[in-house]
Amino acid sequence: QCGTAVAEGNFLSSIVAGDETWIYHYEPETKRQSMQWHHVTSPPPRKFKAVSSARKVMATIFWDCEGVILIDVLSSGMTINSDVYVETLKKLKKRFRRVRPDKDVNKLLLQHDNARPHTSLQTREAITKLKWTVLPHPAYSPALASYDYHIFGPLKDGIRGKKFDKDDEVMEEVRKWLRQKPANWYCDGIHALIPRWHTAVESGGDYVEK
Repeated sequence: QCGTAVAEGNFLSSIVAGDETWIYHYEPETKRQSMQWHHVTSPPPRKFKAVSSARKVMATIFWDCEGVILIDVLSSGMTINSDVYVETLKKLKKRFRRVRPDKDVNKLLLQHDNARPHTSLQTREAITKLKWTVLPHPAYSPALASYDYHIFGPLKDGIRGKKFDKDDEVMEEVRKWLRQKPANWYCDGIHALIPRWHTAVESGGDYVEK
């Protein structure tokens, strides 16, 4: 059992998870966040329908059990395709070597979803050259995507209700939020994959809810 625990720990510590996401210049608060305390005899507050800002920035975030490794921001007007994603993976390798010098970059286990830029022939060939292993990811299974349930959701909730004028301001707030998280928070997110994988196996690989 001890040997199994060590092997499992080494496996989990080798995982690098990542994906891209849109981050809006303004995301309205949820109903719970916007609730206000008021006296029973006070008139109800005026409510206005809040909508997300049309302005947004796309960021690709890669992280492991120790914390964030790379945040790659897409230039305005660009879209994610195989060329762009491969360049991001090259940046990841370079960054990984710098911030994780005690780890072997050739043993990296990459977790990303099945979006076209991630699974194209060009991307798969690039990953082979990088000597990385891609973890299998069932389609339509956000519960098995650590970046969805542990990073993007909490991050967007954390900056919800704040307004930004520029992409740089948005990303500074994102970096600040991520820096404030302790290492064990990132570790918990990676370790949460184990029971989720077990659930997926027990269900025969069917879609697993968040």
